[in-house]
Amino acid sequence: MTQYAGRRLLQIVPVIILVSIVVFAMMRLIPGDPVLVLVGPDAPQEVVDQMRIKMALDHPMWEQYLVWVRNILRGDLGVSFINGYPVSRLINSKLPATMQLSAAALVVALLISLPTGIISALQHGAWPDHLATIFTSLAMGIPSFWLGILLVILFSLKLQLLPPSGYVSLTENPVTGLKFIIMPALTLGIYISAVFARFIRSSILETLFQDYVRTAYGKGLSGRLVVTRHVLRNALIPVVTVFGIQFGALLGGAVITETIFDWPGVGRLLVQSIQNRDYSIVQALILLAVMVYLVVNLFTDLLYGAIDPRVRRQ
Repeated sequence: MTQYAGRRLLQIVPVIILVSIVVFAMMRLIPGDPVLVLVGPDAPQEVVDQMRIKMALDHPMWEQYLVWVRNILRGDLGVSFINGYPVSRLINSKLPATMQLSAAALVVALLISLPTGIISALQHGAWPDHLATIFTSLAMGIPSFWLGILLVILFSLKLQLLPPSGYVSLTENPVTGLKFIIMPALTLGIYISAVFARFIRSSILETLFQDYVRTAYGKGLSGRLVVTRHVLRNALIPVVTVFGIQFGALLGGAVITETIFDWPGVGRLLVQSIQNRDYSIVQALILLAVMVYLVVNLFTDLLYGAIDPRVRRQ
């Protein structure tokens, strides 16, 4: 297991380097100039040139990249081109809101997917299975931004039960914070719950036809005991891997969800920074998201090996 973890860590390094190059190059190749965003399109050319020198954008792209990497290795993510605020402090101020939203979305996904997937598999071919299939198909097919708008229309405008947008920290005021987080968590968690439910269903159906399950039935064990002790314990192991894969979808969905509900997290910060061509913030946020995704997948692989001894032997 130690050798496997070491190999996986070594594989992360070239991925991070490649992603950093791609992100850095794409930000400078897309249309738009951060200097013109800052000084205005009608500014004199002398002012534009001076600002470009001040922002260190007058050097060749490869030199800018090396300086950026060197600063990152020192722990310096740079400053915002727009307001001069340190990027690290800006991210730290937005990160708690995104973490709360992501945790709430995962709770929603698990609360929906576990019973849906289990009941659908155990009632294979019956009406609960058909209802679960319809739900997962709709949940995976409906765009998250459209679902968020529908939730706002229903719960905020029609029923007037929940606030349409905004943010209150759960640690400061749990009751009020819960009202603000319900709709964003549903918007972000329903899609992931559909993916989890389908995978749980297929995994349980595959496990039900294994030899050890038939042996358990042959010993005279009750159906409930066979399902709880043998089927579920083995069928839910692969869900750990799916959790790591879907974490990327969670990060991507947070960008849209935070924009819809005016949620002050890193997703909304990323959208604003892209609109303003704020290179420092966009590069730092995307690189951070990739690193978090890689670390979560590494942890998932190691956890999967710890749960299933067959992986360690292989």
